[in-house]
Amino acid sequence: MKNKQFEDILIYFSKSLLGKENEDEILWDLAKNCISKLGFVDCVIYLIDHDNNLLIQKAAYGPKNPKDQTLYKPVEISIGEGITGHVAKTGVAEIVNDTSMDLRYIKDDELRLSEICVPITFENTIYGVIDCEHPQVDFFNPHHLKMLSAIASICAIKIKSVRATRALLDEQDRLYKIKEEMLELKLKALNSQMNPHFVFNALNAIQYFVASEEKRMAMDYLSTFSKLIRFYLKRIEHDTAVLSEEIEMLHGYLKLQKLRYDGWFEYSINTESSPKLMNDAIIPSFIIQTLFENIIEKAMSNTEKDHVFDVAFAVSESAVTINVHHQRPSTGSNIASEPEYREGILKWQDHVRLLNAVKNYHITNDVSITDNNELYESRISIKLPNLNL
Repeated sequence: MKNKQFEDILIYFSKSLLGKENEDEILWDLAKNCISKLGFVDCVIYLIDHDNNLLIQKAAYGPKNPKDQTLYKPVEISIGEGITGHVAKTGVAEIVNDTSMDLRYIKDDELRLSEICVPITFENTIYGVIDCEHPQVDFFNPHHLKMLSAIASICAIKIKSVRATRALLDEQDRLYKIKEEMLELKLKALNSQMNPHFVFNALNAIQYFVASEEKRMAMDYLSTFSKLIRFYLKRIEHDTAVLSEEIEMLHGYLKLQKLRYDGWFEYSINTESSPKLMNDAIIPSFIIQTLFENIIEKAMSNTEKDHVFDVAFAVSESAVTINVHHQRPSTGSNIASEPEYREGILKWQDHVRLLNAVKNYHITNDVSITDNNELYESRISIKLPNLNL
């Protein structure tokens, strides 16, 4: 008879959980629908708050539940405190035949003389505790313990499933939002490189060479401009880029910007690694593009001329390091210390942050700015992963 009752209760409980999609539904179903079938007069279910090392009452059947899915004066118990706290700490179920003889007993709404307490546990993870009390001494028996432990195990499996599903949905939602930001950032990067000021000024400069009958210069710059535009349009669909192509793009971009700003700056690009490493290296897209768009536009907003940019690339089998050294005569205004200046020059870090979040690239960067009233200098160092694995 007991085995039949045991089987019936487990079947009932398993079926009742099929449609439950959150923890509250699971716990209230356990407390109100299943535990009542065991003939108990009181049941309180706790979940563990690991952050605060507490047991928190979540559902109940009996005096603690005077209204539907409400708790009367819910309590919190420290892990290790009382009988429930001890079971939560050890993961070992207990029957206390006479609570008046157990110093660990904590009175909740009223004194009861028998207590059974089982952990809600699965695969060495304790999710909470089922605690039942009865006014009679020696009420609970091994059969009760067997049934309650089996029910607690089913409950733990369901809680784990619900939490895993919730975590997966949260992660998918987080990645979806970040990918939306990534796409928006790519479009902004493309827009910044093809903004009307850049395009029109570059074309105007080319037109000037044509009008001045400097056809060779005009064709050179027109070829560079068209290659650059094709490169940007091609890159928008890809998350990675060949380093050698990115460096070629950078040459073209700086060449056109120098033309646009009528020689306000000089630049050099150096590679400090073997040709094979340079040609084989693959890096995340748009980092270099966004970085130099920020640097050049911010630098050229300053009224001082004679800017110098020294760019160096160093490649290893696992990483690509970009070092940018910018110097110019100081304006004496200490603009480098102004928050809006720093904010402007670091916009490329938004892209770095998103790439680290989405791709787990562990891109690192370092920025230093000095201004001694004679010479202004900024140094930017970025370490990218070499994705040619």
